[in-house]
Amino acid sequence: MKTYICEICGDAYIGTDKPHDCPFCGAKANFIKEGKDANPIFLREEELSEETKKMMQETYRLEVDAVATYNCMAGKAKSYETKAMYKRLSKVELEHATIVTKFLGIDRPTIEEVTCADSEKENYEKTVALEDHAATLYAEFAKNSTEQRAKIFFTALTQVETAHIELIKNYL
Repeated sequence: MKTYICEICGDAYIGTDKPHDCPFCGAKANFIKEGKDANPIFLREEELSEETKKMMQETYRLEVDAVATYNCMAGKAKSYETKAMYKRLSKVELEHATIVTKFLGIDRPTIEEVTCADSEKENYEKTVALEDHAATLYAEFAKNSTEQRAKIFFTALTQVETAHIELIKNYL
């Protein structure tokens, strides 16, 4: 058994093999290191510019909104598979918001209830739109960030949100 640590969320995975993706934040395997070699990005010494802080605040808002939306969609799901999928997406998005709190030194997120459609098809379509918006925005943030750790974070989020789009397209 080994300990593997995700350099994006800082969470540890214990197992015999490195996971393909982080089971907590969804970051790709290249961001997962053996525990002794890990250096999570939010712990790295690098001051964030005011512009990057604004990007982080926008990320926080989007991720918290996604958590609330996916919680609602899980509650409306007609099959256990869809419910479980939305619950997992909600947990991943909550992890993203929590990472931002570590960057900004703010309190953990509070999630409010929102409404969503009763139709699974409408919810799938909205999910693709939400994830596409986030992936596009995070790619832009990665390009415009001046700090290396912010670039890494936004690049990882872009990859995760893009993978979510591919997942949901399987349901459409």
